[in-house]
Amino acid sequence: MKQALPPELKDVQTAARRALSPVKPAGPKTRAHKSFPFNAKRTDAGRALPPYYLVYFLLVDLLGFEHSGKFEKVAWSVPIDFDGQAFLIEHRKLGLGVFAHNPKKEEDAAKEIVVRIHKAVKVARPFFDWLAEQAVHHSHVNVINNSSDLFERYRYFLDAYRQKTNEYIRRKDERLVQKGTSEFGTWQTISFPAFLLNKEAKWLALAAVEAFFNWTEQAFIHLAILNGELTQAIAVASLAEADWADKYKAALNLTDLEAKKFYDKLVAIRKELRNYVAHGAFGKEGEAFTFHSGAGAVPVLLPHRTGSRKFRLGEGLDFHTDAAIEVIEDFISYLWSASRAPAEVYIQNSSLPIILTLAADGTYERAMNSIESMTELVDRLTHQFDNAANMDW
Repeated sequence: MKQALPPELKDVQTAARRALSPVKPAGPKTRAHKSFPFNAKRTDAGRALPPYYLVYFLLVDLLGFEHSGKFEKVAWSVPIDFDGQAFLIEHRKLGLGVFAHNPKKEEDAAKEIVVRIHKAVKVARPFFDWLAEQAVHHSHVNVINNSSDLFERYRYFLDAYRQKTNEYIRRKDERLVQKGTSEFGTWQTISFPAFLLNKEAKWLALAAVEAFFNWTEQAFIHLAILNGELTQAIAVASLAEADWADKYKAALNLTDLEAKKFYDKLVAIRKELRNYVAHGAFGKEGEAFTFHSGAGAVPVLLPHRTGSRKFRLGEGLDFHTDAAIEVIEDFISYLWSASRAPAEVYIQNSSLPIILTLAADGTYERAMNSIESMTELVDRLTHQFDNAANMDW
């Protein structure tokens, strides 16, 4: 249902109509060829229009222009009048455009129409902001789903880490010897490739851990929506700004002993590895310091202070990589197990956005009952999205 324009935007409406003039809705006195609009052709000037949604909001929602609605390969078509001549503003499969009966003769007019629309769009910005605020307030929004791409990034670094580690193991005893002579005599250098390979493997492990937490920041929010914990856009926005721990708790119930066990381990990894690097390898507990002593320079973070910190950092960027990766891999298996298995179908195996109206009306909650139900929903929504993209109405 179209919402009434608030009084404070009436001046914006008037200013936009003035900026658009002499463009106006087509009427009985508008000159048009008898076969127009069926033979209307795209003008070159129309390719420079603002984004299609801004043009639609301007013409239809703000200024009340009539539009013909959907038909094959066309999302909407607005007939307009420019100096008495008929044109169409249409959003077709191949893009938004200004369409005319004879583009060669009417190209200059189309250019002027585009200029006027750009001016009116600029004036109408407060209206666009209001529309967006209303959509968020009523939760008429989709939440973008990038989980699959983010998870692929994690897998990429993890695979690279494993490959580099295997190469390190294969070459750990290798020595490269170079010999030569100079005016000072003979010389020889010895290098060990495994040293650099091991360092690079640890870099890749750090990148994998970073990518894992980056992925969970989004996956947890989507899972909370599918579980029915979040149904309002404002709540989703608030959780997006919250700490990782809050996102975990929204997606998983800590009264579940397994969920609590993984939470404790992942928090330790996040603190000891991810946050250490995020703070420029200084850490927050003196990891960057060594103190003076009779034994020489000694790390401030002595063993007696690390306690049970299984994932603690050692010298440089050294850490218990295998233990951290093992926890992460076990957690991923746990995350998509039992009652959460249907969520993987939607979050990881499709690129569909999360539609909050479907969260509010219980559609997702019902689909979470089984993998089959979620697969059926994903197939149906994918078909609808594909049809919309192809404008097959």
